[in-house]
Amino acid sequence: MATFQSFEEIEAWQKARVLTRQIYTATNQGSFSKDYGLRDQIRRASVSIMSNIAEGCERSGTGEFAQFLTIAKGSAGEVRAQLYVAFDQGYIERDSFEELLGTAAQISRMLSGLMSYLRKSDLAGTKYKKS
Repeated sequence: MATFQSFEEIEAWQKARVLTRQIYTATNQGSFSKDYGLRDQIRRASVSIMSNIAEGCERSGTGEFAQFLTIAKGSAGEVRAQLYVAFDQGYIERDSFEELLGTAAQISRMLSGLMSYLRKSDLAGTKYKKS
């Protein structure tokens, strides 16, 4: 796994950005746009993935970074759960549901991999370079 200098270089963050854009598009459509509670919650959860990856990366230690990745992974699970609600309510079609669900699951796996990498590596300190 390559080192990185900014959160924008992290593939999981890039994928989370795409997911967030797709969530905003989906929640602007039809009945979904009128279910303010679910719409706002799924938006916040998707933004939380991006935000926690970014915030963790900007912290100075790998332990803190891993903790923020854990929160981001939890938010990815939250998005997946809310997608089931949206699908069950008929707010999104099966194809869109499966695509969004797959993207959120992929992000979870990527975050798990990054957390595992950080735990096993001898990386430490600012911007995760070998000390």
